[in-house]
Parts: sequence; C-alpha cells; structure tokens
Amino acid sequence: MEEGRTMTLPASIARRLRLPLIAAPMLKVSGPELVIAACRSGVIGAFPTANAQGEGTLDVWLTQIMSALGATPGQVREAAPCCPNLIVHRSPEALARDIECIVRHRVEMVITSVGSPAPVIEPLHAAGCLVFADVGSLLHARKAIAAGADGLVLLTAGAGGQTGWLNGFAFVRAVRAFYDGPLVLAGGIADGTALWAARALGCDLGYMGTKFIATNESMAAAGYKQMLVEAQPDDIQLTRAFSGLAANMLRPSIVAAGLDPDALDESITPARSRELFGASREKFTDTRERFGPQRWRDVWSAGHSVGGVDAVRPVAQLIDRTEAEYRAAAQCSAVLARQAG
Repeated sequence: MEEGRTMTLPASIARRLRLPLIAAPMLKVSGPELVIAACRSGVIGAFPTANAQGEGTLDVWLTQIMSALGATPGQVREAAPCCPNLIVHRSPEALARDIECIVRHRVEMVITSVGSPAPVIEPLHAAGCLVFADVGSLLHARKAIAAGADGLVLLTAGAGGQTGWLNGFAFVRAVRAFYDGPLVLAGGIADGTALWAARALGCDLGYMGTKFIATNESMAAAGYKQMLVEAQPDDIQLTRAFSGLAANMLRPSIVAAGLDPDALDESITPARSRELFGASREKFTDTRERFGPQRWRDVWSAGHSVGGVDAVRPVAQLIDRTEAEYRAAAQCSAVLARQAG
C-alpha cells in the first residue's frame, strides 16, 4: 500500500492489495468472472451469495473462484481475497447453507447486509473468517460493533441500489469518533481521486460498484452497460417504488420499462413491492396483467458515481486506470502538504 499511511486491516490482507478497494457486491451483476478478475488485479472482489441461485451453485462458484485464485488448502494466497456478501434477512435455512459453504471453502472475509451480523458472527469467527457489516446509521454501526463485527461498510448517500442517507464526510468522521477498526466508504467513489479522498477521510477501503457494472466481466446486460456510459448523475433517481426502501435507480431504465418516473408510488411497502416488482411475483398475485417490470432485471440501479463511466472496459483496465488516478491524487496531496507546511 501507499507509503506513510497505515491501515487497520489485517496485514495478511492489506499486503495483497494493489489498491484499498472493494469491487462492490451487486445483485444480478457480480459473478465469478468479475470477482476473479478483480482479485487477480489486486482489489477485493465481492458478490452477493443470492446471485448464486439454485442448489449447489454457491459451492460451484466458490470452487471456481478459489481455484482460479490459487486458494487451495496449504497454498499461499497472493491474490486479493474474494468476499461473499451475506444478505442476513433471509430464511435461517438458506443463511445456514451459505455459511456452511463459506466455512468449507475457507473464505477469509464476508460482508453482511440487510440485517444484524449477529447470527453469522460465531460460526464465521470460529472458522477464522472476518465479518464486515454494512450499516446505514450510527445506531446500526454501534449495534454491529457490539455484535462483534470486524469492520464496517458505511452505506452513504449516493450509493447505487438500496442506499444510505448520510453524507459520507459526516458519517465517516462521526464513526471515527468512537471506532478505530476497519472502515469502508460506500457511495460516490467514481475514480482513484475519490478513493484517495476516502483514505484521507479516515477509511481503510472504498467501495466501487457502478463502474464495475460497465465491465466486460460483469453479468449485467449489454443495454445496462451502455446506459451507464450514456448516463450522468442527473439521471439517478432516488425512489422507494421498487423495493419499499430508498434506492438509487437509473431514470432512463424506468422510462424504458414503460413507467413514468414522476408518478411512482413512494408509499409502497416492501411486501407490495415484492408483489409488483420482485422475482417471485407469481406467488403473490393471480393476475399476470398486474405485474410490473422486474426490479434489478428490467429496472436498473446506479450510484451518483455514474458520471465516471465513460466506456465498457475489462476489469484489469479499469483498475489500471483507477490506480493511476489514485497515485496522481497522492502526489497532489503531497505537494499541497508541503505548501501548507
């Protein structure tokens, strides 16, 4: 990592990172190909376990990922680690199956979201796996720390998909007032300059999601990737209409799905949103004509950082570019520090 800076991440992970960056876990976007490319390029590759649909698929994915990264038992792992994302608010049986698979593959770190990390802490810690908790408020940050989380992912305003509401600067500094463990800033990191700013702010790592959607290796549809290239931050709409929770969505995709972005139901409940826009809509209603477009598949999400997407490119090329921006920002900071001193 950069000279003169320290990280609170374990050295076993920090020394393998080319950049202090996580390729964020994204529903219907992050899969083995993206994760492998990210880890081989020196950044942590994350993916939601919910993307591995079907019995045994998570085992197949982790076998593929760990094998590609040379992570067989007894080998030295020099690539950056992969990082499954556990959505805690699932059935206990599904969560237990995912945990068992993660433990069996000797995964080094996970990120929990949509619920307290408490149910997964004990079994994952027993296996030597770090648990980072996705949090959107100071209250949830304190609860995750009390539950035994090893680090926090701070979900701030501007993150793609389901998003936070706090300004990133304020959120990080407020958490740093009572917590000195690993912090990850999620939301608004469009380039290496923003990543350097996150480090200067007091974070160990940054999340970058939207730009990884527009890579060759992501599972996103070609039309989704091209829409990101053409979009600007003004094309991001904050709405509760598709999940019952605040989410940043691509306004052009709402229009393309035949909906009026200015006439969405912002009072919708999560249950009703599942009925209208969820993947399992059929079990909620008998009338197919009542179905709306499927969220995440037909209506797409993106963050405020979409303005940084100017092309669809390979993951390795994106990381090369991000590193160049990061190093340039570090040099600029050094110059400013000398002038101030």
